Amino acid sequence: MKTALAAALLLTAAIASHAQNHNAVLPYESLDGTAVDASSEYLAAKARWHNELAAFSRADQQQFPTPGGVVFVGSSSVRMWKTLAQDFRQVPGIVNRGFGGSTMADCSLFARDLVVRYKPRQVLVYAGDNDLAEGRTPLQVLEAFARFANTVRAELPTTRISFISIKPSPSREHLMPLIRETNNVIAAYLNRLPDSEYIDIFTPMLGADGRPRPELFRSDRLHMTDEGYRLWQSVISARLPGAVAATPVPAQMQPPTPASAPTSAPALP
Repeated sequence: MKTALAAALLLTAAIASHAQNHNAVLPYESLDGTAVDASSEYLAAKARWHNELAAFSRADQQQFPTPGGVVFVGSSSVRMWKTLAQDFRQVPGIVNRGFGGSTMADCSLFARDLVVRYKPRQVLVYAGDNDLAEGRTPLQVLEAFARFANTVRAELPTTRISFISIKPSPSREHLMPLIRETNNVIAAYLNRLPDSEYIDIFTPMLGADGRPRPELFRSDRLHMTDEGYRLWQSVISARLPGAVAATPVPAQMQPPTPASAPTSAPALP
């Protein structure tokens, strides 16, 4: 395991170095139809997520988000956060671009569509557990996240990039070792990427027995209850510009490192 972790850390260093020194971005075709050499992978993803992308496009036509806001992007944990704007009402310009069932690979392909076009001052991404459930490795999730971060940073060099750690869901408890490893290597990558951070929601979602807290999840044991979202709000609120912290999480459930600096993921089992 130590050898695997060392290899992962070397990869994070190489990816971070590339992200800091190169401005290459992925092939892209925007929602408004302007195309520039879109890849077959992107086009396949666009066809797969046609309805969701069309809904975002309609919302933009009705009221395009003001630049300088805060974009949340990712899978169903973001999409189903119906009170997101209200929970962070002190933060102007909250934009929810979650699309259920999506992967980190999808987020990297749509980084321009769902992040860059809005010119936010901060982006928070939650994705990765679907990748692992589909059989991808922690390093493949890391590579997808690095592509996402590189695309955002290339065009928005001052935008803060925040990764919300992969949560420990009861229905995916068998994936816990891979979840820990993925969180760990992405945290290591972010430690080398300026103006970025790892937000640990993994630790406070565990009970005293080290297992996912069942009261935070719906009957499907995957998606969160209102209590789960209140916990996320409590942890994330301090990481947003101009936010007023929510009711604090009890001390024994607090993430182990300060909110002002990139944190480390839970140690590998």
